[in-house]
Amino acid sequence: MAIFSNQATLTYNGNTTNSNIAYGEILEVLVATKTAIGSDYGAWCPVTYVVTLRNTGGNVLSDLTITDDLGGYTFAGDTVYPLDYVEGSAALFVNGVVQAVPTVTAGPPLVVSGISIPAGGDAVLVYQARPTAFADPAAGGTITNTATITGGGLSAPISAQATVNREEAPNLTITKSITPSQVVDNDRVTYTFVIQNTGNQAVVATDNAIITDVFDPILTALTVTFNGTQWTEGTQYTYDDATGLFTTNEGSITVPVATFTQDPTTGAYTMTPGIATLIVTGTI
Repeated sequence: MAIFSNQATLTYNGNTTNSNIAYGEILEVLVATKTAIGSDYGAWCPVTYVVTLRNTGGNVLSDLTITDDLGGYTFAGDTVYPLDYVEGSAALFVNGVVQAVPTVTAGPPLVVSGISIPAGGDAVLVYQARPTAFADPAAGGTITNTATITGGGLSAPISAQATVNREEAPNLTITKSITPSQVVDNDRVTYTFVIQNTGNQAVVATDNAIITDVFDPILTALTVTFNGTQWTEGTQYTYDDATGLFTTNEGSITVPVATFTQDPTTGAYTMTPGIATLIVTGTI
């Protein structure tokens, strides 16, 4: 809704008088809302957005354009975009019926044009955007992007926005290596397990992370270290020398959080994983 006003001026015989100020209002016939399916974003996982347009007027609104700023923000004098439109993901529904794919310019910003809404009807645009290197990956990070609707005889642009939060969770991978790679009977062999955390939350004792492995051939006379600290069988791990089953105890494995750095020139984020190392040595 927009308020407008104006005032008339009357002049006569060198005199001037003003009328009262008349007020009116322009009712918005288009109502826009924007939602994100799911409240969190993760590394490179697409976010689905839904823009709903409701025509409350008695006339068709035609040739509307939706422009999504993809969360663009100013960094070091330039605009960087934490979201990237997923090519081919746009779908348009009018009164619940799927329509031909509208004209899409991926941008950034994303521009979708040629949308028409019948009187008393609605249009729903669904599309996906994927986080980029400019999306804050740390705990507490957010992305707010705004869709602006223009055209169709609107007296002023209409906008709607949605905010998603960075997913807060650890993200672990584990690799295993053996040295030496060639051994004979009664040789000592070392298994090294490297756990990497690319998430923005550390793995703590109460997360109860566990590593299990079955050593084949079976090892004897084990020595075990975790991040350089000697472990004791029965306290931090258990081992069955009849089957070769090795299991760490709940609460023994912890992994630090990844660290994130934003380049002061480009604005892009880089990630350094948190790392924990388990080393098991035994005799074949």
